[in-house]
Amino acid sequence: MPVTASSSGSFLISPNLGLMIWTLLLFAISMYVLAKLAFPRISDALDRRQRAIEDSIDAAEKTRQEADQLLGEYRERLGEARRQAEQIVQRARQAAEVHERDAREEAKSTREELMAQTRREIEQETRRAIEEIRREVADLTVMATEKVTRKTLTEEDQRRLVEEALSELDFGALTPGGHN
Repeated sequence: MPVTASSSGSFLISPNLGLMIWTLLLFAISMYVLAKLAFPRISDALDRRQRAIEDSIDAAEKTRQEADQLLGEYRERLGEARRQAEQIVQRARQAAEVHERDAREEAKSTREELMAQTRREIEQETRRAIEEIRREVADLTVMATEKVTRKTLTEEDQRRLVEEALSELDFGALTPGGHN
């Protein structure tokens, strides 16, 4: 019997009981084979993948906790290092201040010693100069008196004349502080 165009596509549209049974039977067999062979393997693979992901999440959480702990320790150590550095700087400042104060005191002491020594030397030189001036005044007085009187004076006359001349001169003005 010849197949017409109108009847050729109708078998797909019209329900055929035999075709439905075979389709259902093949579907059930395919499901049974897949349930026995493929689904357990797929389920195992999915379970392994799920466990691997959970293990990775647990490891990541553990690593994050360790990192947080290490960060806390690092911050604590950094704070301790800063405190120690501040203490070192403070001690260095204090040592510098003590050294500066000691140096100033030593310089002041040395300056005062040099000033005292210089004063003593000036006083000694002044005394020497006054003694030399007295000797020269005495010699000049004796020489002037001998020339004026045109006679040689005795030692007693010379002494009396020198003492009179020296008493008239004010040597106190030459000494530091204005005293003999």
